[in-house]
Amino acid sequence: MNRMEPLRRIEAGVLEVAYYETGPSGGPPVLLMHGFPYDIHTYAEVAPMLAGQGCRVIVPYMRGYGATRFLSDATPRSGEQAAFGADLLALLDALKIERAVLAGYDWGGRAACVVAALWPERCAGLVSLNSYNIQNIAKAMEPDTPANEHSLWYQYYFHSERGRAGLAKDRRALTRLLWQLWSPTWKFDDATFERSAAAFDHPDFVDVVIHSYRHRFGLVPGDPAYADIERRLAAQPAIAVPAITFDGIDDGVRPPADASAHALRFSGSRSHRLVPGAGHNMPQEAPRIFADAVLELVSALHNNTAR
Repeated sequence: MNRMEPLRRIEAGVLEVAYYETGPSGGPPVLLMHGFPYDIHTYAEVAPMLAGQGCRVIVPYMRGYGATRFLSDATPRSGEQAAFGADLLALLDALKIERAVLAGYDWGGRAACVVAALWPERCAGLVSLNSYNIQNIAKAMEPDTPANEHSLWYQYYFHSERGRAGLAKDRRALTRLLWQLWSPTWKFDDATFERSAAAFDHPDFVDVVIHSYRHRFGLVPGDPAYADIERRLAAQPAIAVPAITFDGIDDGVRPPADASAHALRFSGSRSHRLVPGAGHNMPQEAPRIFADAVLELVSALHNNTAR
C-alpha cells in the first residue's frame, strides 16, 4: 500500500503545514486538497500519475488533520470556508508558488474554489468535485428536499453537543460510517481506512470539524481574522479561471447535477462531467479520471504559454 512519505513542513500563515511533495521541482505546480473525513492518502494514486507527467505535486494536510499544526494556542480552531482559503493562499506564498492548478473535493475543493474566486491570479486552473463549492451562508437555513436533508444528518448531529461528544468518543466509527454512506460502491478495506484515519487523531480535529459544520449554518461566529474574506464570499463571486468540475453518480452527500446547476457561478471556460461508479471521494475511487482532468488543465496552460 502506497504511503505518502516522507512529509515536509513549512510555516504558512497560522499553521505549520505538513505536506507531501513529489515530481520535479521545476514542473508545473499542482496542489491536491483533501476533504472531510479523509486525508492526503486520497491522492496516493493520483500524485504519482501527475508526477510521472512532469508535475510538481503538493498534497497538504488541512488544518485539524495529520501532522499540520497551529502555531499558536490562541488561534481559534475555525473550520470556516474563509480559513480554508486563507490557509491555501498562505501555503502558496510560503512555497513561493505564483500560480498553480488547484484540485480538490469537499473541504479541500472549497479551499480551491475560494482561492480561484478571490485570487484568480494565483490559480492556473481548477478541478472541483460538486462544482461551485463556496457556501451561501445567508441561505443555509432554507430547507432542502427531504431526501437531501436526510443525507445531511451528520451536519445537524454536529450542531448539538451530543454530536460533538459522539465524534470525540469514537471518531473512527463515525468517520468510517460516513465513508460507507458517501461512497456506497467503493469497496475499501480496513488497511485503506486506517491509513487515513490516523490523521483524525489530531488534537484539534474535533474542534475544527464542529466549528465547520456550525459556522456554515450561521450558528457560531467566525474567526475575526477572516471576516473580510467571508464578506467577499457572501457575494457568491464567480470563478473565472479554467475549470473542470465533477459529480460522482453515486455521491451519498451531494446528488449529481448537470452543468446548468452551477453555470452562473463560472464566468470562464468550464467542462462539467458525471462519473459513474464514483461517490464523494472521487480522487481515490476514480484516480485516473481525476488525474487526467488535472493534466488536461496543465496541458492547456502549457499550450497557452507557448503561443
